[in-house]
Amino acid sequence: MEGTGAFLLSDERVRMSTLLVTGGCGFIGSNFVRHILAADPDVTVVNFDALTYAGNLANLDDLKGCARLRFVKGDVTDRAAVRAAFQMGVRHVIHFAAESHVDRSIQDSGPFVRTNVLGTQILLDAAREFAVERYVQVSTDEVYGSLGPTGLFTETTPLAPSSPYSASKAAADLLVQSYAHTFKTPALITRCSNNYGPYQFPEKLIPLFITNLLRDEPVPVYGDGGQVRDWIHVLDHCRAVERVWRAGRVGEVYNIGGRCEKTNLELTHTLLDLLEKPRSLIRNVKDRLGHDRRYAIDCSKIERELGWRPAVPFERGLRDAIAWYRANAEWVARIRSGDYLEYYQRQYGTKAVA
Repeated sequence: MEGTGAFLLSDERVRMSTLLVTGGCGFIGSNFVRHILAADPDVTVVNFDALTYAGNLANLDDLKGCARLRFVKGDVTDRAAVRAAFQMGVRHVIHFAAESHVDRSIQDSGPFVRTNVLGTQILLDAAREFAVERYVQVSTDEVYGSLGPTGLFTETTPLAPSSPYSASKAAADLLVQSYAHTFKTPALITRCSNNYGPYQFPEKLIPLFITNLLRDEPVPVYGDGGQVRDWIHVLDHCRAVERVWRAGRVGEVYNIGGRCEKTNLELTHTLLDLLEKPRSLIRNVKDRLGHDRRYAIDCSKIERELGWRPAVPFERGLRDAIAWYRANAEWVARIRSGDYLEYYQRQYGTKAVA
């Protein structure tokens, strides 16, 4: 979003703030809510979440009774509900809420267009109406499409989304850019690589494989497993989003990455080794339609401008994630039921055990 009158907002102006966090009961959102309330005693959070299949109030059970956290059940596509949330004194917005799973977007793209595009437009309209001081759009590296065997995504890489999910996120990013340019909305965009860590819904690769392997169930590897992803621990991502919110230049895009490229098969072998499980539990399945081959992030801009760097080593983060899922078997059991079991069978052609 070059050329939109970028400027720095000092840390002091985002203190004593009421911050609207959309999707605050989801994986990344709940980790961010927990992080920011611990990091800054002057921030009050309004957590706005529709509680869809991946949004879970239990993700914030440890914050029950926190006077600085207010929960509002609402859908970002409901204009009246969004406006009512903004009327709670909101001065800043961090927009995590999204339909986010590529496989589900291939099965049905409708919810992705509705939530990710229309929901973003409604939030932007409210941000403009209520004259918020800062709006952060949390996006994804998938908007850039697929890389060859070399090179990195930079903030100026052209958008070339490959899936209905990434296309909906790219459309949302373009809306944010248009509001920043046309209406001078004080907006910023972050684009992050693959996250992992506690509270992640087990449709994504790492929690799916951990929860399967803890039960000695097979793990489904798409195609030859040679797809490359850059991995970052969710707490590193949360710290990066906080830095962009506090000190990023309005009108800019900031890539966030872990500097940790792994093939899916390499990651699978690492999980098998950490859990002391045999290679025979690998089950090769038909590759995903339009599967991007490689993502890799150049995050030097946020490192240079905002002083952020990833801090959680990958293997330590994986060990911590395994320990979390092992210790939270009840949380996993509640998740692995109902619609999830039906989805798993549709996607991988086999039944998941409840």
